[in-house]
Amino acid sequence: MSELHKFIFDGLPVRGAIVRLTDDWQEILQRRAGNSDTGAYPEAVRTLLGEMTAAGVLMQSNIKFNGALVFQIMGDGPVKLAVAEVQSDMRLRATASLAGEAVHEQALPALVNVRGGGRCAVTLDPKDRLPGQQPYQGVVPLHDAEGRKFQRLSQALQFYMLQSEQLDTVMVLAANDQVAAGLMLQRMPIKGEANLAAATESGAVEQDALGLNEEYNRIATLAASLTQDELLTLDVETILRRLFWEEKLLRFAPQADEQAPRFACTCSRDRVASMLTSLGEEEVQSIIAERGQIDVGCDFCGQQYLFDPIDAAQLFTAAGIQPPTSSSVQ
Repeated sequence: MSELHKFIFDGLPVRGAIVRLTDDWQEILQRRAGNSDTGAYPEAVRTLLGEMTAAGVLMQSNIKFNGALVFQIMGDGPVKLAVAEVQSDMRLRATASLAGEAVHEQALPALVNVRGGGRCAVTLDPKDRLPGQQPYQGVVPLHDAEGRKFQRLSQALQFYMLQSEQLDTVMVLAANDQVAAGLMLQRMPIKGEANLAAATESGAVEQDALGLNEEYNRIATLAASLTQDELLTLDVETILRRLFWEEKLLRFAPQADEQAPRFACTCSRDRVASMLTSLGEEEVQSIIAERGQIDVGCDFCGQQYLFDPIDAAQLFTAAGIQPPTSSSVQ
């Protein structure tokens, strides 16, 4: 079963979370491998997507937000787009689109940032948008301020958190075909007992400046010593004890049951119908005339949605548009 554990350091301005996705991550890969149109992802893409999914869970777990966190990597390499989406109740899904090129290398630049055009984007899409409300999105390049390309996804995310959210962050991410896992530590903007009291002591503002908090830097160094192999093979209790045995951790109850990370696609026939309606009657009729039917597959879960000429006609009847004549769909 997949696990999500959150914790803070008593009296220190640091919070953390660790996630291990097992059966849910395996289901994502199995669904892709079972799709006759696409087939399994190459190993390097599986690793990237697994790390992205774990990172998405970690980021969603640390914000109070009712909606979807959508984490995207897009670029100019063999991987055109990779997406991990995590809802506020920890339902998750992930997919990647490939450019048809062979994938030989594991490094991030070779996958999505060959010519320096790679981007990392995090979008917060509210569940119940107000009229005129737009999703929040932060975008950063896949290189640092000096133009050096990030070799790992964790480096890109740490840069994103610093640039877009003004948060010192350490991330360790790893994935294989059985487990997608991640550890995240963040410096909290408020210092005090159990991280909740206001910072009132002299010099607190200076201590909380980015990169200058000594307590955070000490714990961040410990977290960064965790290897990818350890993250994939050790259980949560062993990892936390190995890293922070001298620290006083305050643990929250693990996310369980309906609040645990779990695969669940949000696609539906109604959503596909809405998409087709937005294309317009003329476009839908042209597809029907060419193919005899419309077959739409979900990139995330592989579910197929079939619309024959009668189904297509009913889309526009329901929208108050006259249905096409029989001759128009021959």
